[in-house]
Amino acid sequence: MSLHVQKVNHPEDLDKVFAIRKIVFVEEQNCPPELEWEHEDESTHFLATSNGQPCGACRWRKTDLGYKLERFAVLKDFRGQGVGRALIAEALSDLPEDAHYIYLNSQLDAMSLYAKFGFVAEGDQFEEAGIQHFKMVKKV
Repeated sequence: MSLHVQKVNHPEDLDKVFAIRKIVFVEEQNCPPELEWEHEDESTHFLATSNGQPCGACRWRKTDLGYKLERFAVLKDFRGQGVGRALIAEALSDLPEDAHYIYLNSQLDAMSLYAKFGFVAEGDQFEEAGIQHFKMVKKV
């Protein structure tokens, strides 16, 4: 399997990112579409492809707190093949040098994956779009 993650620079690649997120979040996880599509213009998006086929997506954006990684989505057929790990690695390597506070909101079943990259859960469990999450912060 040839796995490739790239920063999105073209509208047609962004369409692929949105298509993946629609399948994973809106269709599979029943997230309300109006919650799913926000902050797109201020975000830096990434697309993962496996043998040229779009299979995963994520983004980061600058917030008042620091840098937030979000919208990690991997299509069902490609899960467990390192796509999520590749997306996290690429998003982290793309952050500015001065990104000292890096955080994300993790669904419970993804926490162990983020922990491998130095993210630590903070605070209480909470619900976002009907799904349980923990905020996780990267220890630098």
